[in-house]
Amino acid sequence: QVQLVESGGGLVQPGGSLRLSCAASGFTLDYYAIGWFRQAPGKEREGVSCSSSSDASTYYADSVKGRFTISRDNAKNTVYLQMNSLKPEDTAVYYCAASSWRHPGVEGDRYEYWGQGTEVTVSS
Repeated sequence: QVQLVESGGGLVQPGGSLRLSCAASGFTLDYYAIGWFRQAPGKEREGVSCSSSSDASTYYADSVKGRFTISRDNAKNTVYLQMNSLKPEDTAVYYCAASSWRHPGVEGDRYEYWGQGTEVTVSS
């Protein structure tokens, strides 16, 4: 059964860091592009970052560029999102998703598999 499971969310103070994990089962992440998305209360889903399956290309939304880093550990079939210098506006439920497109960007419709989400709250 294909499954993505996020973890690592929680409550953190502004300026702090968190590392989100996205563990895949039932398929091999090597062959999929992986995206991270987030949805804050009352707002539309936003694409945060993605990692291509075919090369080392990555994408970051302007709102997180320079603060967030996406990475893969293919041996663990896991993708990470390192989030530094967190701001209150980063508060959201974060989702990882897998796409068979080589370069899906952060178009949600291009992603076939989704995790259940992990909540991140940035507050003092």
